[in-house]
Amino acid sequence: MHIRDFDSATLPPAQKAATWLDVAGRADGNQWRLPLLTITGTAKGPTLVVTAAVHGDEYEGVETIRQVYHQIDPAQLRGTVLMVPVCNVPAYETAQRSSPIDGLNLARVFPGEINGTITQRIAYWMREKLLQVADFYIDLHSGGVAATIPTLIGYLHDEGPLGQRSLAGARAFGAPVLWGHPLPIASGRTVSAATDLGVPWLYTEAPGGGYARPEDVACFTQGVINVMRWLAMLDGTPAPQPTTHHLFGDGDLDSVITATVAGYFRAEVE
Repeated sequence: MHIRDFDSATLPPAQKAATWLDVAGRADGNQWRLPLLTITGTAKGPTLVVTAAVHGDEYEGVETIRQVYHQIDPAQLRGTVLMVPVCNVPAYETAQRSSPIDGLNLARVFPGEINGTITQRIAYWMREKLLQVADFYIDLHSGGVAATIPTLIGYLHDEGPLGQRSLAGARAFGAPVLWGHPLPIASGRTVSAATDLGVPWLYTEAPGGGYARPEDVACFTQGVINVMRWLAMLDGTPAPQPTTHHLFGDGDLDSVITATVAGYFRAEVE
């Protein structure tokens, strides 16, 4: 099925399904496709969208989505869960942050272009078919192979209803570090696209390193389930792990501090 033909409103109730959604043709005659996992409940409720591997060298979210998919019983669910375990398929196939096809960073091209490069098309269809229908959005990231980032949950820090709902979701998710980002959110991101659509959102980070630490996968998996309980999609009360630091800032990880002398960096704290 081409992704343009996908309509989450037509999914039958009380089932799990795994499918591939065609996005664009490949040079070898095959298709660039996005994997989609769906879970529909027995009763109506919110639509939660969860994505991972927007960068192709980040694996924690991929395993998190697999675990959430297997743990959730449709008979116990209210609403719909839409999950894409690998968004940036070209980058994932080569374990790179950005696409080897067009050199673009999927997390910098939203809202995308319907007739653009493969990365721009993926962004366009993610916005049109996933973010547009979401009542809440979680984007699972980590440091990948090039960065080390504390295990954290990021959210929109704003006094308006969108920010307050994002903060409540972050507290329900639970992570060692909460990081609030004030408006305006930098353009091109999944979460800036969600903000423009009025969808409350969270994103994660973790140390990365080219592999998925079990403790980070456990944190993210429990966090997604916590949010589902907070949204009343599942029975039960969220059980977030304790937060040790609550930070505020623009979240711009593209900026760097350049050393003024030669040597190596020795951290005083983890």
